[in-house]
This record gives sequence, structure tokens and C-alpha cells, in this order.
Amino acid sequence: MSAQTVHPSDAGQPPLPRTQNAVAQALPPADRMEFYREMGEADETELLGVLRRWWLRARLYADPLPEETRTAIEADHAPGRSASALIREGLAAREARGR
Repeated sequence: MSAQTVHPSDAGQPPLPRTQNAVAQALPPADRMEFYREMGEADETELLGVLRRWWLRARLYADPLPEETRTAIEADHAPGRSASALIREGLAAREARGR
């Protein structure tokens, strides 16, 4: 019997600790300075949110999107619909129901 990972997508990369030092080391130098700036300016109620947001970003750097997906997103040719289009459609549907 073998152990299985809880999150299959995490199987290939080691976990990134949610510590300030671990996150800073995982970021590119330009982002690292911004991370330190935001951490330094955050008060006690904001610290965990700043750390969580930058931890997620560091995870993305560790496991980037495939080149063709990134290119499609940048060219606005990715499959699916944009959030703004969905919001417009939702507002139009709500307006139509109100008539």
C-alpha cells in the first residue's frame, strides 16, 4: 500500500512554507522588494493577508502556466469567457427580468 498525496498537483514540487523568509526566497528579486515593502507597511490585521497573497504568487512562480496557455491568455485568446463579459450578461439578464 502506498501513500497518495492529498492534492495531486502538489506531488511534483516540495511544499512552500508560509513564512516570510520562505516566500521571499521563492520570489524573483524585483517582486521580493515589493513583498518586503508590503510586509513592512502592513499593520497587525493585514500581515496574514499580505503573506497569504504573496505565498500564492510564489507558488505560481514555482509552477508556472504552460507557455501556450500563458501566450493565449496574454493574446486574449484563452478558452472561456472573461469575468467582465459574465457580469455584463448577468446585469442584462437582471434588467430584463425587472421589466
